[in-house]
Amino acid sequence: MWRLLREGFPDARFRRQVPIRSFIADFASHRVRLVIEVDGGQHSEEKDSARSRLIEAEGYRVLRFWNSDALSNPDGVWDVINRALLEGHPHLTSPIKGEGF
Repeated sequence: MWRLLREGFPDARFRRQVPIRSFIADFASHRVRLVIEVDGGQHSEEKDSARSRLIEAEGYRVLRFWNSDALSNPDGVWDVINRALLEGHPHLTSPIKGEGF
């Protein structure tokens, strides 16, 4: 996942293990206000919904993927993240040369 985020979305500037409120997000981009969580079998929608709501209250969008999806379907994961970025930021590059987002 780290390689996918670094190489697939360099302008978003994702970071690993990012503190947000009392939680540590697996990956987050402050620039595009997106948190990526990669969950194993110990996670469930029931357990993680409160955590997601608190992170979303800070202005982030939260995307969750199962470990198995991240490992076996990186192209599909990339597509979901790319769509989220395009929805949140329809103009991924600034009209002013060199400014990025």
